[in-house]
Amino acid sequence: MTDLLEARSISRAFGGLHVTDKVSFTLRPGDRVALIGPNGAGKTTLVNLITGDIAPSSGQFLMGGEDITGESIPARVQRGLVRTFQTTRLFQNLTVADNVALAIMQRRRITRRFFSGATERPDVRAEWSSLLARLGLARLAYRKVSELAYGQQRLIELAIGIALKPKVLLLDEPAAGVPRDEAPRILDAINQLSADIAVLMIEHDMDLVFKFATRVLVLAAGRLIFEGSPKDVTADHEVRRAYLGSYADARRAP
Repeated sequence: MTDLLEARSISRAFGGLHVTDKVSFTLRPGDRVALIGPNGAGKTTLVNLITGDIAPSSGQFLMGGEDITGESIPARVQRGLVRTFQTTRLFQNLTVADNVALAIMQRRRITRRFFSGATERPDVRAEWSSLLARLGLARLAYRKVSELAYGQQRLIELAIGIALKPKVLLLDEPAAGVPRDEAPRILDAINQLSADIAVLMIEHDMDLVFKFATRVLVLAAGRLIFEGSPKDVTADHEVRRAYLGSYADARRAP
């Protein structure tokens, strides 16, 4: 099976500070991978490197076996590499439907033709209506984003990511700022994603990590110190020392 995404010995230094140090991993269709680690470990920097926001000092990224290291952010999106952010980046004065429709039109490369009423184009409307219905957001379609609760906005951002039809979806703390009782809605939405999409999620909420992930990557000081199953991560001595600590003890307690 061809890897959807491969990172080969990725490093990034800012001056003398090595924030990413020879990180290698692969993502295959259907992967559900959590990227965890202490604050300052380099998690967001690694995602920025994957998406092309910043360039690596050394190493390569490949999608489907093709080198994308030098490609732009839009070129990577067209290949199916899509990212959501730690804080929402929605058009607050547009409706939910408008926000999702813009993503659909961007994917189809017809964004420049956006005009009043473009959201109601039959083909575009059919797609955003179906997507919002899947995520339980249909009733919000014509509400302005600025009128909605933060948890609802996070779901809309996820809807936009799905509308871009990713092969690889990178989620940067999708439950950040969401009330704890609403976090399961985020997980439910992720669980509805197509089984052939690879998802890499940065997350600090370890309960959410254990419900989501089939594989865990642990970064510490820019190095990948662990890759394995959620069950094994709590037993790893280096991970316990660098990050999990008392959480791992609590999970192992009888």
